[in-house]
Amino acid sequence: MDYKDYYKILGVEKNATTDQIKKAYRKLARQYHPDVNPNDAAAEQKFKEANEANEVLSDPEKRQKYDQLGADYARYQQGGGGRASQAGGFDWSQYAQGGGNPFGGGGSFGGSFGGEGGEDFSDFFSSIFGGMGGASGGGGRASRPGAGSDYQAELELSLDEAYHGGPRTITVNGKNLRITIQPGIADGQTIRLRDQGGPGRNGGPNGSLYITFHILPDARYVRTGDDLTQDVPVPLYRMLLGGEQTVDTLGGPVKIKIKPETVNGSRVRLRGKGFPVYREADKHGDLYLRLNVQLPSNLTTQEKDLLHQLAQLRPEE
Repeated sequence: MDYKDYYKILGVEKNATTDQIKKAYRKLARQYHPDVNPNDAAAEQKFKEANEANEVLSDPEKRQKYDQLGADYARYQQGGGGRASQAGGFDWSQYAQGGGNPFGGGGSFGGSFGGEGGEDFSDFFSSIFGGMGGASGGGGRASRPGAGSDYQAELELSLDEAYHGGPRTITVNGKNLRITIQPGIADGQTIRLRDQGGPGRNGGPNGSLYITFHILPDARYVRTGDDLTQDVPVPLYRMLLGGEQTVDTLGGPVKIKIKPETVNGSRVRLRGKGFPVYREADKHGDLYLRLNVQLPSNLTTQEKDLLHQLAQLRPEE
């Protein structure tokens, strides 16, 4: 059977850290998850391969055994792909469960793939690590406890929902799950819910659920970290003469003072009126207001006369 390069499958280097492996796996799992790619056999296969690679490389014991096998694989190829006597005296029984050659062919693997944490491991995996079905296991599960698969989900939120947080119900693999969103969640942020993934094997722990949030664009605000920028139209007369104006913010209406002869496009900073800091809801970023002149329309005859008088008092230079 063919050798599987788990590092290549995940797209990481052989010296990748555990965190790098996890990050690469989560990216592929989100990309190829069956919920995202229904009835796509190619995507399902890539999802299975990513799961299998993660199963090995995220487990220090399995990874060490796999790395040693990889180092000796070249010797096996140079030996013509034969058994121990043909491969320079190398004893494949230290790798293959049941003493067989993991590269010398093998039976079929009939495992199942399912959204509730079912694993579908290849003959290659089963020959090396055994107990997960395949040539040596006859389709049986591992006798050792194993963690369940991690699930991936995505959730869209409006800017208001991200600002206020609160309870939401999401459906993952047919199961309704109620979660509480912390105020200040960021676009692209991923949270982990332990024990909400696939069920563990033989008493092992359940997997985790990773939820990635996508914040929808808002026509009123531009968000930069925990700061917000908002355009505020101000009547011409108030920009010239000054006065108070009420501004609607995500936290409620706020009154601001407009200085006389305010220049169009001026910025006003409101400290602590921006987005809540994640998991520190008592802290907020700042809100920046960009004051834009709102020209009057549908002028009356009297208003036009007054503007003509003003134009005569201030002739063009």
